[in-house]
Formats: sequence, structure tokens, C-alpha cells
Amino acid sequence: MLMSKKGILSSFRKVPAKVIVLSVLLVCSWGFINPAKAQQDSLFILPDSSNAFTLENFYALILRNHPVARQINLLSDIAKQEIRLARGNFDPKVEFQYQQKNFNNTEYYELLNGGVKFPSVLPFDPKVGVERNQGQYLNPENYIANDFNYQQFYAGISMPLGQGLITDERRVALKQAELFSELTEAEQVKLTNKLLLDAAKDYWQWYYAYYNFRIQNRGVNIASEIFKRVKLTAEQGEASVIDTVQAQITLQERLIQQQEALLDFQNSGVLLSTYLWDSVGNPLALTLNWAPVRDTEYWAVSEGELMELKEQAKENHPELQKLTVKLQQLELERKLAKEFLKPKLDVSYTFLNQPFDPEWNYGMAIGENYKFGLDFAFPLFIRKERSKLEQTKIKLSSTRFEQNIAERQVLNQIDVSFNTLVNTRNVINQLSAMVSNYERMLQAEFLNLENGESDLFKINIQQEKLIQAQTKYLKMLSEFEENRALLYWAAGVRNLGE
Repeated sequence: MLMSKKGILSSFRKVPAKVIVLSVLLVCSWGFINPAKAQQDSLFILPDSSNAFTLENFYALILRNHPVARQINLLSDIAKQEIRLARGNFDPKVEFQYQQKNFNNTEYYELLNGGVKFPSVLPFDPKVGVERNQGQYLNPENYIANDFNYQQFYAGISMPLGQGLITDERRVALKQAELFSELTEAEQVKLTNKLLLDAAKDYWQWYYAYYNFRIQNRGVNIASEIFKRVKLTAEQGEASVIDTVQAQITLQERLIQQQEALLDFQNSGVLLSTYLWDSVGNPLALTLNWAPVRDTEYWAVSEGELMELKEQAKENHPELQKLTVKLQQLELERKLAKEFLKPKLDVSYTFLNQPFDPEWNYGMAIGENYKFGLDFAFPLFIRKERSKLEQTKIKLSSTRFEQNIAERQVLNQIDVSFNTLVNTRNVINQLSAMVSNYERMLQAEFLNLENGESDLFKINIQQEKLIQAQTKYLKMLSEFEENRALLYWAAGVRNLGE
């Protein structure tokens, strides 16, 4: 691009100074005054030596390799283990007891009891087992006839009829673990979105720094060409020395701005590299052959999309989801606390040698041999139980208030982000028009210069204002994209919509 400009400019060596300056400015400035035009030297068209690094690719790398993203994914494993832990309360349990006493060559007793319990999510626990008891001084309660080698099979069930019939600690713990899984998912969305929001801000800062450096670099090229031509014409006696000084000052200013832009570009690239990791956990550095790009297809968010975002936020925003899960957990605690207001009344019934004897002979009548148990307890004042229930109700009310406030804050934040986005879009349109007007002002100065009514000083002022407008326009484009990411973050959209 620069070679083509030099080729064009070389044909003006014998032209008067004012016409030379006019021609240089027209040719050199036209390419970056109109970035919206799809010209080959447009500001937003990347050179062949650069590769596009899109925000979507950036997000994908973060979600796949970033240590924080990997750490967030571990929350799912934690939730799975919580469910596994709670389900452990319902694992079948093998029990075995054995006791033996011998004294003075006399076998007092030998007791053996082995069985399997089957805890269930239903309000009863089956149990099967076998006993073998013998000895000269055996407790009559443990006596078993020697008809079947002192063995006795049993099968029974225990069941609460009062406290624990509707729900109990085991069932509540399992449901709490399942809710914890939903809570973990919401927390994952929250932490991931925060990571991507910070990454998006740094990405668009890098975007601004990259294209601002290109603007300043073009400004240096233009100022350098002008300085060379003015110096040449001054040596030929067609321009004053002060014009050369003025052109040199402008070039020096452009070089300073270029250095500042270069530093900003380098540092923003370093900050962006913080998010880049490979698949084995090694940090990556962002090389200079990668450049940011902006997708202009999705320029703005409509009112309809805003309403859709609000509805999605009510259902899926991680903060609101967490409060919903918290309410469900408290509701489980309330039901359990209410269950403790009931008296404890547990019954158990065990068939002995039913329906088969130890020789697997069928025929024993069901109901002849059994054990029956009844366990009753009830505190007279139940102050502890009533207090626990009231505390849970208070927590429920407090959480509902918190949920209402949080939903209001979420919806208002969405409105604020949307309004900022719309305002930024309007400012961008105004800046675009302002850039065009500055272009017209610069062209007017060209005409004045040609008619002898302007000078290089005024030209430099107009061109400086044009560069400032271009830079501000670029800054607002960057802020617009940051605000769009902030809008999706405020709405709680998973992965910021990627």
C-alpha cells in the first residue's frame, strides 16, 4: 500500500510546494478517512501477513484450556460425589455378630447372627438374616431348637408410622444433594460468564489498541511523506524553511503518538495472553501475526431480543437460579422440621423361619413364629422442634425477599446495559458522521491552500482533528462490543452467547 503511494507521489517532484502538499494529503489520507468503504487499503481489512483471531475462537480456547475454566468444571464432579454420598445411605448393609463364652471346659454360649439390611427411599427397611445360637447357659431369649442345627432364618421389616413416614433425614439428604447439583450448575455459569466477561473486555481493549496503532502508523507515514516533500521543495527554493520546521514538528508529534499506541498494543497483547493456554496446561503467548476482528453482522440488539433476554434471565440467570434452589432446599428443611413435630412411632415385624426352614422345606404357617416391636417417644413441649420449624420459615421468607430484590436488580441491570448499548450505537453514528465532516473540512482546507488562503499549519490542525475523531470512533466501537458482552452477562446467558 505504501509503495503505491510513493509511486504516485514521485511524479510530483517538479510541482509547486502547495500543490505537492495538497496531492500528498489527498492520496495518503483518503484510505483511512473512509474505513467503511471496502477499499484495499481500508483500516479494517487485515494485511496478508496477519491472521484473524475472532472472539469466538478466543472464547473456545478459554473454555477448553484455561485453568480457571477447568477448575470450574470440577464443580460438576463435586456435585456428582455429593449425590453419590447421599445415595450411600441407601446401600444394602451386611451385618454379622459372633460371641462365644467357654469357662472351665464348659461352653456357656455361642451366638451367631448375620443378615442384610436393605435401606430404601420408601418409609420402610427390609432385613433378612440367619441366627445360630447354642450353649448350656444360653439366654432363653436367644434359644433355638436343635431341629435345624440350632439355626433360624428370619425376614422382617421396620417402618415409621409417625415421625419419618413422610420424609426423613436420608431422603432429605438425597434431595438436597440433587439440588446441590443444580446449584453447582448455576455457579458454573456464573463463574464462567465472569471469566469470559473479563476476557471480552481485554479482547476489545486489544482490538482498540491494534487498530489505533494502525491509524497512528498511517499518520506517521503521511507526516513523513509531507516532511520529505516540503524539505525537497525548500531545498529547491519553492518553500520556506519554516514550512519544513512545521512539517518536522508534525512528524515528531505523530511519532510520539505512534510510540504510545505501540506500547498500548504490546501491553494489551500481553494481558490477552493471560487467557491463552494449551491442552496440557502450558501458557501461550499472543504473537504479532494475529489480529482482532469484529463481526458487524450482529450490530445491535432489538427491543424484541431485549424482552427475550429478560424472560430468559428470570428463568436461567445463575443468581436467580441459586436463590430458587436455596428456596427448594429450605422447603425440604421445613418439611423435615414439620415431621419432627410428630411423635416417634416405629414398628417392626420379623418372620421367623418363614416361609422356608433352614432345609428349604416349605410348609411352616405364616404368622406362627414372629417377633414384633413397637417404639414410641414424644417430647411434651416440643419447643426445640417448633423453634426449628419457625427458624426455617423465617429463612424462607428472607430468601423470598432476597429473590425479589435480586430479580429486580437483574432486570434493571439488563435495561441499563441495553440503554448504554443503544446510546453507544447512537454515538458511533454521530462519530461516523463527524469523521465525514472532518474529511470535508480537510478537503476545504485543500481548496483554500490551492487558492492561497490556507497554509500547512491549518492543514495539520484539520488532519489532527480527523485522526482524533477516527481514534474516538474506534474507541466507541470497542466500548460497544464490551457493552454487548456486559448485556449478555447481565442477562446470565450461558457463555455470553459465545
